[in-house]
Amino acid sequence: MAMTLRLNDEQERALALLAEADGVSKHEATVRAITEAAARRVRDDRVRALSHNGRERYAALLDRLAQ
Repeated sequence: MAMTLRLNDEQERALALLAEADGVSKHEATVRAITEAAARRVRDDRVRALSHNGRERYAALLDRLAQ
């Protein structure tokens, strides 16, 4: 699917630096950045969920340890 990405000057410079640092085109740098951000978000959400579940499951033990 084709799309247009509008960047301001600062974002354009950041993308150019990212592409240059990775030795890839701006297109490839953009695709990689999107993919990596999505993977991080999924991992972060999963870690939050596991942490929440652990706190609920071990609430009594955590309370006793805090005393």
